[in-house]
Amino acid sequence: MKPIIRLFFRTLRAILGPFLLLGDWLTRPKGIVRPEAAQQAIDARTQNLALYHFPTCPFCLKTRRTIQRLSLKIALRDAKNDAAHRAALITGGGKPQVPCLLITDADGKQTWLYESDAINAWLNREFGAA
Repeated sequence: MKPIIRLFFRTLRAILGPFLLLGDWLTRPKGIVRPEAAQQAIDARTQNLALYHFPTCPFCLKTRRTIQRLSLKIALRDAKNDAAHRAALITGGGKPQVPCLLITDADGKQTWLYESDAINAWLNREFGAA
């Protein structure tokens, strides 16, 4: 990408980013309220999940809102401001694209799930209210 175009988009993100975060904070969805035992079971299942994200990415916001709505405790890893998380994303997933959900199964096998719609569909299927 040409340097002038890259600079334009960085400037645009720097200006719009705080407004996106404010809008997200003001309209944050309420989470599902589950019985304590059910929430503990969900929390145990989410211990092996991590979301690699950029704080002001609209697609990441969409995924974080689904996590909030489903009352999930998923580790958030800032791949924009933390070089170690960015490197882990590229090494494990193969590309620096966010959002990316890292799913580690009981055997330690890792699956890197990209695309906000795919991640949200998986979260709803696994943890949505029945």
